[in-house]
Amino acid sequence: MTVQSVRLFGDPVLRTPADPVVDFDKELRKLVKDLLDTMAQQNGTGLAAPQIGVGLRVFSFDVDDVVGHLINPVLEFPDEEEQDGPEGCLSIPGVYVDTKRRQNVIAKGFNQHGDPIQIVGTGLMARCAQHETDHLDGVLFVDRLDAERRKQAMKEIRAAEWYNPDAPPVVKSSPHGLFGIR
Repeated sequence: MTVQSVRLFGDPVLRTPADPVVDFDKELRKLVKDLLDTMAQQNGTGLAAPQIGVGLRVFSFDVDDVVGHLINPVLEFPDEEEQDGPEGCLSIPGVYVDTKRRQNVIAKGFNQHGDPIQIVGTGLMARCAQHETDHLDGVLFVDRLDAERRKQAMKEIRAAEWYNPDAPPVVKSSPHGLFGIR
């Protein structure tokens, strides 16, 4: 088990779009294992490679006892239905804000062996796929908030014990999980 440190809000890697995976090799399989191990240790619902300092388009997930990963994800939305519910992030520990997301998603990509896969998600799975794919694009959930909610979230972030805009530390563990609703 290789648990990695989770990068925190303020770390530039979280704002940098990740590169597509081109080599489906031993190193990629190690990255997938590291993501799954770190996510499990953090009690997370999802974890993207940039959150452990790796700029590749890979994320892991654990939603309703479905555990897996997706490489080079592309999201499709089959309808316009939305959800508005609590969302948090292992890179922004302790901050949970209702966030609007699409209710249904089809996430297409590849597994660690390069085989095409598709995940049809609703509710929390759809939220997770959108949240983690945002990470791969350098977007954080606070960027999706309306002005009032974002202002409150930023106030909580600036007041957080872990927040240091000059040298962001890493979080060792979180009892709350990715979305704080485990």
